[in-house]
Amino acid sequence: MLLNELLCISKVPPGTKHVDVDLSSLPPTTAMAILLYNRWAIRTIVKSSFPVKQVKPGPPQLNVMNQMQQEKELTENILKVLKEQAADSILVLEGALKLNKDLYVHTIRTLDLLAMEPGMVNGETESSTAGLKISAEEIQCQVCYDLGAIYFQQGATNAALHENAKEKFFKTKELIAKIGSSSLHCTIDEKRLAGYCQACGVLTSSDDDAAQQATPYNQIHNCMKSGNYQDLVKIFLEDNLALSLPVQFRQSVLRELFQKAQQGNDALDEVCFKICVCNTVCDVLQGQIIDIQFCQLFLKPNKEKIDFLLEVCSRSINLETASESLKRKMAAFLKNLCLGLEDLQLVFMISSHELFIKLLKDDERKLLVDQMRKRSLRINLSTKPVTSFYDIPASASVNIGQLEHQLILSVDPWRIRQILIELHGMTSERQFWTISNKWEVPNVYGNVILGIKDNLTRDLVYILMAKGLHCCAIKDFVHAKQLFAACLELVTEFSPKLRQVMLNEMLLLDIYTHEAGAGATGERPPSDLISRVRGYLEMRVPDIPLRQVIAEECVAFLLNWRENEYLTMQVPLPLVQTNPYVKLGQLLAATCKELPGPKESRRTAKDLWEVVVQICSVSNQHKRGNDGRVSLIKHRESTLGIMYRSELLSFIKKLREPLVLTTILSLFVKLHNVREDIVNDITAEYISIWPSSIPNLQSVDFEAVAVTVKELVNYALTINSNNHFWLIIQADIYFATNQYSAALHYYLQAGAVCSDFFNKMVPPDVFTDQVIKRMIKCCSLLNCHTQVAILCQFLREVDYKTAFKALQEQNSHDAMDSYYEYIWDVTILEYLTCILSFECC
Repeated sequence: MLLNELLCISKVPPGTKHVDVDLSSLPPTTAMAILLYNRWAIRTIVKSSFPVKQVKPGPPQLNVMNQMQQEKELTENILKVLKEQAADSILVLEGALKLNKDLYVHTIRTLDLLAMEPGMVNGETESSTAGLKISAEEIQCQVCYDLGAIYFQQGATNAALHENAKEKFFKTKELIAKIGSSSLHCTIDEKRLAGYCQACGVLTSSDDDAAQQATPYNQIHNCMKSGNYQDLVKIFLEDNLALSLPVQFRQSVLRELFQKAQQGNDALDEVCFKICVCNTVCDVLQGQIIDIQFCQLFLKPNKEKIDFLLEVCSRSINLETASESLKRKMAAFLKNLCLGLEDLQLVFMISSHELFIKLLKDDERKLLVDQMRKRSLRINLSTKPVTSFYDIPASASVNIGQLEHQLILSVDPWRIRQILIELHGMTSERQFWTISNKWEVPNVYGNVILGIKDNLTRDLVYILMAKGLHCCAIKDFVHAKQLFAACLELVTEFSPKLRQVMLNEMLLLDIYTHEAGAGATGERPPSDLISRVRGYLEMRVPDIPLRQVIAEECVAFLLNWRENEYLTMQVPLPLVQTNPYVKLGQLLAATCKELPGPKESRRTAKDLWEVVVQICSVSNQHKRGNDGRVSLIKHRESTLGIMYRSELLSFIKKLREPLVLTTILSLFVKLHNVREDIVNDITAEYISIWPSSIPNLQSVDFEAVAVTVKELVNYALTINSNNHFWLIIQADIYFATNQYSAALHYYLQAGAVCSDFFNKMVPPDVFTDQVIKRMIKCCSLLNCHTQVAILCQFLREVDYKTAFKALQEQNSHDAMDSYYEYIWDVTILEYLTCILSFECC
């Protein structure tokens, strides 16, 4: 919100894409506002990718859960928008690196001046002296760092980007060295930067291959990447003597190997054991506590494990140069290992080893042997075998953790059920549906599911539904169907309410599956699916929790497959009165059904017009602060419409049918043109069917309408980028916002797509006189004067006055002479010949 306010105050045109703006042509404070916004966007995306420690949930409280859910949804919506705009933000920051000039940021003084006398300080705020000066080096340093961070994050899916990240980070280091680390306006976390540089050095190839290969980090990375685990063990074994690898790094490699092993790679079990032994011996020599993982892996020792352990111990200490302290630590480890073993043959293997004999004195070895004999006697006399210490508390907790990890990763319904049965057999105090913050179920369902009394059933239903919804979200429809089917089978036994909920979710899943598969190629859905969609809309089962998105998708589905007859004539009246999406769908279907005859469609069009106008209306709210100033936020979305504008926009973005999109787009264009202060109208197909006036203009939020038009035309062009009517609308929008280069681009693109790239004549309903005049104005303002003269010939009545004036211009930014052969009008040619002859004289 703060950065958006800064953009507004800094005169960034609202609704304009930052990537389309030339930063070098903007005032310094405006360019800085755009930079700040896009740097924040990139940093937010990078920060969201870092792991966050999960907070242990307390007892479930519905009001707290609802609030947390709302906050989470809001945050994720913002993050979703930022990620969609990430490519544009990167382009803006890359463009900023080419500026190479100082910029200025607003201060309290300049903001106060703007608030008090906005008309008098325009000149000052746009000059090079207003606000706080930020040097070009400081700007480039911070922008390089932010670009490096986003490239590094994206390198997880595109390894080539690591090179870009490396380049940006090393450039950042150079700039820090140049401007000094104590710079007032440039604060970079140099420790994190050093870590980034080191990581980039490992992940990217270096000019000095020999030096690069000598780095143990790089060798380990290559081994993990290629699956060469034998060399990996060798590296760890050699490092036990050198001790160059940090303990945390060793542990992270072991964790990664354990994760791969738990995912079904049984061959890694032996590798995990060997790396764990290397780490344990390293910990012993550094005076660290022995890790629980080593104790778990040594619960069932054998000859091979003891042999490898003794080899690691022997190669980890040089008895000739080692200190007495190191020798005592290794001796104590081997001694305690013997005391922990029950098999005397394994004890003898250790006690007879050369290292053991050298480290322990004769009396220490004799004392250990006596202790072992006494313990052996006690074991033989005991009627019940003694359980290992690590079997009692640690094994249970570790097993629970491993099972929870498998539960999070698994998408097999049968395996999920088995894991939950095991977990509930170990403990009855845990609520296992809370162990992952990724498991999200809509509140309308959560209240019903959490009301299930049986703990195991509640966990199973919640997790199956949450995993199914997650699979839907990531378009893994096969696993989603399996999970939903299992959940449906389970709830059918005890809850008719949840059974209907699952049937509804499976309907939504089938819609998604068809739209992503056969529907994407234009194949009509099966009649059974259409019948189920109609059945859902007509369903009248009381007390069934319903998600609004299902009704929304059902109506969009019927509109996309031109089921206009059903929406217009067969939908029950109570459904139209109670469901806003059905009402909107009916009005859209009725309007489209009667097109292209404008007279017949005016009645239904008027009804649709009134509904949309009501949605776009505002309620004025004047609010004063303690200082007497009027608050910047004066309006909010009206609650008088059948839905909010954001909901309407979300619904429209689910539509793919060209006629429906054209209809709703032309409505918003007409609404945009109705305002009194509009200078440049936007043209659209079927625009004549809409009313030409509104009784109360002040009630409509025209700024929101303008933003909506831009969003809709951008969305429409993602559906069909070759629709010349939509391209003309996009061009008109850019023309109305004084972005003449972009406007000219889209006008020409509209002409190209409907004339086979100008191999045929452009239809006159595409290049109308109004369009050509706007192209002429674009060329004139871009100083392309020869092109102005050429375009004047395309008008129904050639505009000689404008053409002559353009040819008189001395300073033209186009190719001039190269374009003269495209002038065919004799009068213009004679005038041009006369001018050139005069100049020659």
